[in-house]
Amino acid sequence: MFDLEAKPTGERWSFDFDLPNEWNVGLIVGPSGSGKTTAAREIFGDAFVDLAWPSDGSVIDGFPRAVSIKDVTSALSAVGFSSPPSWLRPWSVLSNGQQFRANVARLLVQDRDIVAMDEFTSVVDRTVAQIGSSAVAKAVRRSDRRFVAVSCHYDIIDWMQPDWVLTMPDGTLDRRSVQRRPTVDLTVSRVDRSAWDTFRRHHYLDHSINSAAACYVATWNDRPVAFASVLSFPHATSPGWREHRTVCLPDFQGVGIGNALSGLVAAAYSATGKPYRSATSHPAMIRYRARSSQWRMTRKPSRVRRQGCTSTLRGAFGGSLGRLTATFQWVGERRPDVARAWGLI
Repeated sequence: MFDLEAKPTGERWSFDFDLPNEWNVGLIVGPSGSGKTTAAREIFGDAFVDLAWPSDGSVIDGFPRAVSIKDVTSALSAVGFSSPPSWLRPWSVLSNGQQFRANVARLLVQDRDIVAMDEFTSVVDRTVAQIGSSAVAKAVRRSDRRFVAVSCHYDIIDWMQPDWVLTMPDGTLDRRSVQRRPTVDLTVSRVDRSAWDTFRRHHYLDHSINSAAACYVATWNDRPVAFASVLSFPHATSPGWREHRTVCLPDFQGVGIGNALSGLVAAAYSATGKPYRSATSHPAMIRYRARSSQWRMTRKPSRVRRQGCTSTLRGAFGGSLGRLTATFQWVGERRPDVARAWGLI
């Protein structure tokens, strides 16, 4: 049809470069057919891992048995996949964004000096790709691993902030100094409790919501991305407020949106002069708040038992009884401006 000779054809690339001595995140980028994968496998062939997931098991079951459950959950949370109910589902039923993050988490627990991933962010929405790239890069640097991404998308560079970029097909290497990723500007509004319907199935523990909860939603570029709610905390000597629900949608996890919303709500409610407390069992949230200067741990991770509990304690922590939880109180800045805007003072 096209008058082409039936003979083998091919392309050849030749270039020289030296990687930096110290690096954590590398990116090989270029259009389709530019030789990205060929170059990546020539340079980092041993770093590619076959990620076959079990067809009859959960995401957790897909990780090597030698890796502790603590390290598995830490890896999943670190890449922005912080939904324990989804960890118990088969990989095949997850969204593309969740599959992408689960794949990266499995790579990061491999006992290898360097791990590489082809078609990085190719199957996810571009906003999800940018958020996910930032979360992955942060997780890689925190664990002091080496990770190589192979992608045809240039829009992840500013979010991923790689230490070096190999651009194909010309084979030029750009060494970079790590800069801050682009900002995520959120708009937070008080909303009707019906907004919980968008977020309920993504909560790590409980899909219900108290009828007395005050609810808030954070939007980014007019898209709802996170939810928080607050309840009054009755107490004989120290009445105040308690965090009721905090959820960040899976596609936007890993860059601190949930923690930012939680902190803003806490700052606003603290401006009323009453203490703001939160009990959580989510390991990623416990780790974050334990390191934060804006939260003070008032109860170390432990199990609240029903025996001997007062009715007030049951009301405050009824959903936490029997599980390992930690309690925190907000000691950061107070935001009377936000409290006035929300009608709290």
